[in-house]
Amino acid sequence: MTTHALDQSLAEQMQGATPDQKVDALFAYIEQKGASYYDERVTQFEHAVQTAALAKAAGGTAAQVTSALLHDLGHLLVSEHNADSDFLAEDLEHEVIGATYLEPFFPPEVTVPISLHVPSKRYLCTVDSDYYDSLSAASKHSFAVQGGKMSDEERVEFEKTPHLQFAVELRRWDDGGKVVGLEVPALEAYRDDVLACLV
Repeated sequence: MTTHALDQSLAEQMQGATPDQKVDALFAYIEQKGASYYDERVTQFEHAVQTAALAKAAGGTAAQVTSALLHDLGHLLVSEHNADSDFLAEDLEHEVIGATYLEPFFPPEVTVPISLHVPSKRYLCTVDSDYYDSLSAASKHSFAVQGGKMSDEERVEFEKTPHLQFAVELRRWDDGGKVVGLEVPALEAYRDDVLACLV
């Protein structure tokens, strides 16, 4: 297994910073690191803002919009992306990495759904026979790497999880945020939502 170093530079910038400085650091990091490709069609940055736009359009709370915007931060923190030969070859649990990294700065309403957006895909594939067919090719591949359908025991346990409904909504926004050339609001449009969620 390849060792992927966790980039601590963002956390170091956010530690002890003012709220606005924290958001500045987050947004600069997403813009800089997000130029890599999420899949064969859109960049990590495009995927992040598209997912956030879907959350906003659905009337999502500040926590939901923030969670949508930051849900794949773990990919960026370990430089895991489509150009990396290891991408999708092994499950690095980017959802856990991202959620854990953000816990000092955001409440569970933001971080728990982030930690659950991969299990939510497994859950939806288990309970909704049409859901798997709607996934992108990259998402179908990662589904297999991430464990495939849940067992009955896993499903029952997962349904007890706090923030389950939001995690499933985040998963659907995640799936929808992969449209080539889609025009969405700029990253700054989400500043107030992110600021409102900082702890």
